[in-house]
Amino acid sequence: MTILTLSFTAPATASAATGYALELMALPEGEITINYSQGVLYINGGEGKMLEVVSLTGRRLLEQQIDSPAQKIELNIPKGCYIVKVGSVVRKIAVR
Repeated sequence: MTILTLSFTAPATASAATGYALELMALPEGEITINYSQGVLYINGGEGKMLEVVSLTGRRLLEQQIDSPAQKIELNIPKGCYIVKVGSVVRKIAVR
């Protein structure tokens, strides 16, 4: 299975008359990406893997099975830094 992500690029001197280029990038098979923005965790390529969100003190806040190739999970956790693990991929996120 190949997962496609969209990337929008614009020239440094974009004007109203300048169009935007649309770039498609295919993720390599089996690659997992984890992104966090404004209370939402975005996981791509993690289908069938377990998601864990752990505080820096080691307290597990969330453990959940990823059931789709592109998963969106709303996190309702206090401000701070957390460790997010999906399969063997580990990322640090900051909740502000």
